[in-house]
Amino acid sequence: MTTENTTEKTDNAPTRRRLGFGFWLCVGWLALMVFVALFTPLLPLKNPMTNYLDPSNGRPPYAPSWKHWFGTDKDARDVFARTMRGARISLTVGFAAITAGFLIGGTVGVISGYFRGWIDRVSSFVFVVLLSFPSLVLAILLTSLIERNLLTVSLVLGLLSIAPVGRLARAATLQYADREFVLAARQIGAKDRRIIIKEILPNVAIPMSSLALLGMAVAVVAEGGLAFLGLSVKQGITWGGLIQLGSDSAKTLEKAPWISFFPILMLFLTVLSLNFAGDRLRTYFDVKEMTL
Repeated sequence: MTTENTTEKTDNAPTRRRLGFGFWLCVGWLALMVFVALFTPLLPLKNPMTNYLDPSNGRPPYAPSWKHWFGTDKDARDVFARTMRGARISLTVGFAAITAGFLIGGTVGVISGYFRGWIDRVSSFVFVVLLSFPSLVLAILLTSLIERNLLTVSLVLGLLSIAPVGRLARAATLQYADREFVLAARQIGAKDRRIIIKEILPNVAIPMSSLALLGMAVAVVAEGGLAFLGLSVKQGITWGGLIQLGSDSAKTLEKAPWISFFPILMLFLTVLSLNFAGDRLRTYFDVKEMTL
């Protein structure tokens, strides 16, 4: 009898959710990339713009070695140093883009989901219009018409994230706008601004924050795609630009695949870490898939 009760209690015990080792491994990689992006000029790296010609080794590009861990490109520039420097712009653009999307789209989505009426109809129409454009085509169109610097590229990618972020914020707000604690706040005379900030926003922030890493991963990939097409930041080194440089011709790609391979590897590991960490956070906080 005692054994049966013990077994029953064990079976009915709630399973404790854990983020897992993989999550912390991804967080460690992302922390390393952020550290590299912030402190690249202070790290003991080779100058990414210097030509390290070695007559005894023939003509560049030079294969990976102890002297050049990732090899060199066709101008004898150190690929490792350039890859580390590329993290700076790629991550900055990704972070700035998703931040702009969350600030604008998230604010509009929360307001439209709370007040509804004509505000909701107008904002929903704008979201539908933005989603109707193919994202890559719109990004190419905008970046080809403006001066391509860090700010403008970030704003373009931020514009592309406004609609999906806004619809997510609207859907989350609709779930909480008629809850008991919101109705109680209205009954005691709380103003709309206080209800949105104190009652709605803390609850909406959970699904929004868990998807922020996923959104940043999309922005980093989008910047890499624009850089590969020559439409990203003009002045500076990006992962996409390094990939494009190493694959500008079949001969270069066949003779020196390391020029593209290592930037691709850094981009892949970073995007994988962002996606995995974001998905684990979504599962940990039990964020349900919402109908947008």
